[in-house]
Amino acid sequence: MAKQVVFFHGGGSREDFEADKKLVDSLEVHLGSSYEIHYPFLPDDGSPDLGRRRQINQAISESEDGVILAGHSFGASMVLACLSEFEAERKIAGIFLIATPFWQGNEDWVQEFKLRQDFAERIDRYTPLFFYHCLDDEEVSVDQFAIYKHHLPWATFREVQTGGHQFNNDLGIVAADIRRLS
Repeated sequence: MAKQVVFFHGGGSREDFEADKKLVDSLEVHLGSSYEIHYPFLPDDGSPDLGRRRQINQAISESEDGVILAGHSFGASMVLACLSEFEAERKIAGIFLIATPFWQGNEDWVQEFKLRQDFAERIDRYTPLFFYHCLDDEEVSVDQFAIYKHHLPWATFREVQTGGHQFNNDLGIVAADIRRLS
């Protein structure tokens, strides 16, 4: 039986979904047939606050125990928010977050994306948690990667020299870590 991976895209538009499809394709190639990747389209439904978190929670609840979660950019940040705000209905084998923004500031539009103050205490320390960030990412500053290192020192952090925000559409480094879970 194939291991299940659920990948959550960045942004909320069809264009964002299509752009991140190249990341999913790379992951499929690197993981091979022992893994089945579910890639749900999570549109911006206009819901304030918890819209994306609820969509992610629903996708997790529809998966199997032992599911592997992966997310890119906005999707990665919302996976972390979801896991710190909802009780997961499934056992999660590992969490792999790519180019994850850390939402901060006082602007009204940012408030609904921010993590809870106690988010780090609410993340299961026994579930492997990985963060990846390219040092040349021009969309999400590597400074935000450092904030996660501060809050979640028990997680694994992988810095990649080049690849930009989209990792040159190559998630081989992520696939290698996923395969090590077995």
